[in-house]
Amino acid sequence: MRRREFITLLGAAAWPLAARAQQAKVATIGLLGTGSAAAQSQWTAAFVQRMRDLGWVDGRNLTIEYRWAEGRSERFAEFAAEFVRLKVDVILTHNTPPVLAAKQATSVIPIVFATAAEPVDTGLVASLARPGGNVTGLSSQTTDLASKRIELLREVVPGLRRLAFLAQPDNPYVVFDMRQAEAAARTLGLETASLEIRRAEDIAPAFEGLKGRAEALYILPDPLLFTHRLRINTLALGARLPTIHSLREYVEASRSDVLWTKLVGPVAARGRLCRQNTARCEARRSSDRAADQVRSRR
Repeated sequence: MRRREFITLLGAAAWPLAARAQQAKVATIGLLGTGSAAAQSQWTAAFVQRMRDLGWVDGRNLTIEYRWAEGRSERFAEFAAEFVRLKVDVILTHNTPPVLAAKQATSVIPIVFATAAEPVDTGLVASLARPGGNVTGLSSQTTDLASKRIELLREVVPGLRRLAFLAQPDNPYVVFDMRQAEAAARTLGLETASLEIRRAEDIAPAFEGLKGRAEALYILPDPLLFTHRLRINTLALGARLPTIHSLREYVEASRSDVLWTKLVGPVAARGRLCRQNTARCEARRSSDRAADQVRSRR
């Protein structure tokens, strides 16, 4: 989730609070962060500032209950249930698994997600045009670029034959992304291997198991892998594995030979295809520079 996407959702997050304001009562937002407070501090600061701009000041007419899962998916349901017990006015979160947990916990409290992949197919909303129920937010279209990432990785790693996927298989988004990425890999004649990461302790053994089995690495985005991104990127560098991510946040202040594709800002449902074409062009333009970075590490 990018900072500007988070800001875009603030108006939606503020909407369920209007009734509370009319009654001069302090409204409460339950903010469920998938990572740690430190890792998501920029997004949180942007959120608090924008709410202030909209007239909602934490400690005055607003209370924000923060809960940080730190990449542990089992905590999503726990925190969602806690928000229900606290009777918060709105739940704000991002990524598919915590939204699903919140939806299972309540059908009454409004839920706003800053980004979630395939919200229709995963059952978060009825449709993009008419979400229905108590859930709304921004749809992430990064799965549509899965095949392009495989093509880009093939371009910058000449002779690539074996590709490994690092994934948290319990995340519905990961299932969609991997399905498309594996299909693209098969089309290009690549051999693939999938390594499942369900907890932090699985990371190091996964890289041990990769020895001799892969020539490049595809990381599927997930709160657990984001929380431990520095460790993952360091291990990939040590294994001399060119790596591709879907989001730049996974590589900022980390490796210089990691590739990522990005969408420029939040994408409205009706305009997403146009914006994705822009991202594809940008990915092609950067392929030569990325290849130089990969080769410089060899």
